[in-house]
Amino acid sequence: MMTPISFLATTNSDSAIVFYRDSLGFKLIEDTPFAIVFERDGAMLRIQKVESFDPHPFTALGWQVDDIAASCAELTRNGIVFERYNFLQMGDSDIWSAPDGAKVCWFKDPDGNTLSLTEFLAS
Repeated sequence: MMTPISFLATTNSDSAIVFYRDSLGFKLIEDTPFAIVFERDGAMLRIQKVESFDPHPFTALGWQVDDIAASCAELTRNGIVFERYNFLQMGDSDIWSAPDGAKVCWFKDPDGNTLSLTEFLAS
């Protein structure tokens, strides 16, 4: 069996711990000199501790959700601020409706990693 592990990077582990544990609800498994390890819903996230980092200009990690509006409302209550992109028609919300019917929103972690939530169109 091969189980995927997600990786991100941080230059400020204290901020990353607060963000992923307190704002996103991940369980902190360990904090080593090399990485912070989290778990949520059976999936592992390793955030590598680095001295310098330039985040990618695209989504680094995302999650599928059943109800994006409810998920966004919960994260907003936890202090998450969602991104607005002028090149997408986002209306009054911070949620974009893709041509295939999926709904997507984006937000950043303290290091500038772009994260997303996606609600796929029910088939």
